[in-house]
Amino acid sequence: MFITTTRLVAVGLMLVACSSSASPHTTPQETTAQDTPSQQRPQRSGPLTGGTADHAKFEVLQQAFESGPEVTEACLSCHTETGEHFMRNVHWTWDYVDPDTGQQLGKRHLINNFCTNARGNEGMCAQCHAGYGWKDEDFDFTDETRIDCLVCHDGTGTYYKTPNNEGHSACSVMFEDMAPLDLGEIARNVALPSRENCGTCHFNGGGGDNVKHGDLSTALIDPSHDLDVHMDAAGLNFSCTACHITKQHVWAGSRYKVVSRDTEGTGQPGERRDVATCESCHGLSPHPIDSIRAFKLNDHVSSVACQTCHIPEFARGGVATITDWDWRTAGRTRDGEGYHEHGYTQGNGEHRYTYKSIKGDFVYDEDIVPEYAWFDGQMHYTTIDTKFDDSQQPIEINGFDGSREDADSRIWPFKRMRTWMPYDAGNATLVYTHLWGVDDAAYWGNYDMGRAIARGMADFGLDYSGEFGFVETLSWWPITHMVAPKEDALACRDCHAAEGRLAGLEGVYLPGRDHSRWLDIIGIIAVGATLLGILIHALIRLFSKGEQH
Repeated sequence: MFITTTRLVAVGLMLVACSSSASPHTTPQETTAQDTPSQQRPQRSGPLTGGTADHAKFEVLQQAFESGPEVTEACLSCHTETGEHFMRNVHWTWDYVDPDTGQQLGKRHLINNFCTNARGNEGMCAQCHAGYGWKDEDFDFTDETRIDCLVCHDGTGTYYKTPNNEGHSACSVMFEDMAPLDLGEIARNVALPSRENCGTCHFNGGGGDNVKHGDLSTALIDPSHDLDVHMDAAGLNFSCTACHITKQHVWAGSRYKVVSRDTEGTGQPGERRDVATCESCHGLSPHPIDSIRAFKLNDHVSSVACQTCHIPEFARGGVATITDWDWRTAGRTRDGEGYHEHGYTQGNGEHRYTYKSIKGDFVYDEDIVPEYAWFDGQMHYTTIDTKFDDSQQPIEINGFDGSREDADSRIWPFKRMRTWMPYDAGNATLVYTHLWGVDDAAYWGNYDMGRAIARGMADFGLDYSGEFGFVETLSWWPITHMVAPKEDALACRDCHAAEGRLAGLEGVYLPGRDHSRWLDIIGIIAVGATLLGILIHALIRLFSKGEQH
C-alpha cells in the first residue's frame, strides 16, 4: 500500500517542522485494475514499471533490523553495484560543479533565500539527504552502508526520518513520540519510487508544503486531471521517474543544468535517458498538423517553452506557496519564548503560518500567473564567495540570462521569490547562519542573529567583518510541473495583447502587443491590395463573355 495523503503530510511536516516550527512516445506497462482506487493503482515509472522479485521472500530480509545501515547492507548484498552507482548522484553528494561556469554548487555549499543554508545545519537539513547520520563535516561519503535505500523505496507509508542531532527544545519537541519503525517490515515491502516518496522531501523543501518551488506540493500526491495531466491519479498516473528517468541511480533533470531548448526530441525507440524535457517524449512538433493554427503552434516551439503555454498558473490544487519572506522580523518573543501566528487560509482549507519567531514574516499566494523571461538554461548563483554591490538591491541569489538572439533561449515561466535575509554588511557577502543545535550560538534557541552568523562563518574558516545587516534578494524557479489539460492552455490573445502576459518581455516583436506605424501601414496596404485583387478578379469572371464564366 502506498503512502496516504495524511501520512505524507505528517512525515513532510516532521521533516521540516523545525525549519517551519502517458506520453505518445513511451509505453510503460498499463495497469489492468481500472476500477481500483487511484491510491492503489501502480504509478507508471517509465521503463522500470513492474517488478521481477518479491522482496518479502528474500532470506536476508527475514530479520529484525536495528538500524538503517543494517538494512542497506542487506540491500547491497544483492544489489552489489548500486552503492557505487548511487554515490555519484546529487541526492547523495549534495555537490555539483557547473562545467560551464566552474562554480561550486549543490545544497552542500549554496545559500538560498528560504532557510538560508544547509551547511552547518546538517543536523536538521540532512533529514532530506539520502543517507544516514550526516550531522557535520566528518560524514563519510565513501561509506556505502550510509546510503538510505528506504527513503526512496518505502512502500508501506510508515517510514520517516528525524534530525541527525538535537536542536533546542522548541524544535526537538516536534519529533517526540513518533511511532517506532519496523525496519524489517519496510525492507520486505520496498517498491519503485512513487510521488509520495519523492514528495516527502521535494514537496516540503524550503520549510514547508510547496514553500520553495511553487509547482511541487502535496496536492500532487493524488492529483486530478485538471491539476496535472501526467500525474493524474485516475489517468496516466505518472510517478516522478516516468519523466526523470534513471540510469544507474542517476536521475535525468536538474535545476543546476536546465535544458531550456531541446533540439533532439525523442530518442530511439522513443525515450531518452539524459533529459527530462517535454520534447524527449512529445517530439519537436508536438501539435498534430491538422490546421494552420497547429502549424503555427509548432512554429512557436523554437522560441517558447512548452511550459509557458501549458502551465498557465502554478501553486494550484489548494496549496499555496511563499512569495515573500522577511528575516528582519525574526527573533520576537513573548515572555522569552518564541511563538507563531496563523494568518493565511489556503484553498484546501489549511491554515499557514504568516509569522514565526525562528524565521520572520511570510507572504503566501496561490493560482499564480508566472513571470516570463528569455532563458538559456544557465543559472548564475551568488555563493558564499561572491562579493556584490549592496547598493544595487535586490541581489539575485540565482540570476539567469537569455535573449531572442540566443539560439538556446526560449521564453520560460518562473516563480519569483523575494526575501530580506542576513548578510555581512562589512564585506558585502552572504553568510552562513548557524540555526540548528543545542549550543548557545544556535539561532533557533537564542534568537541572536549576530552570534549565529559569527558561529556559522567561523565553523568554516570564513572571513566575517562582525557587522551584519539585511539585504533584499531574489531567486528564480523555472516552472515545469502542474501541467494543465490542453483545453486550459493559454490562448493566442493571452500573449498577443497590449496588456497580455508578455507585456514586459523585451527583444521580440509580438503582433497584437507591439505596433509600428510604418509596419501597420504596409500591412493595411497589403490586406487592402489583396481584397481589391480578389474583387477585381471576381468582377472579371462575372462579366466576362463566354459559355463559362
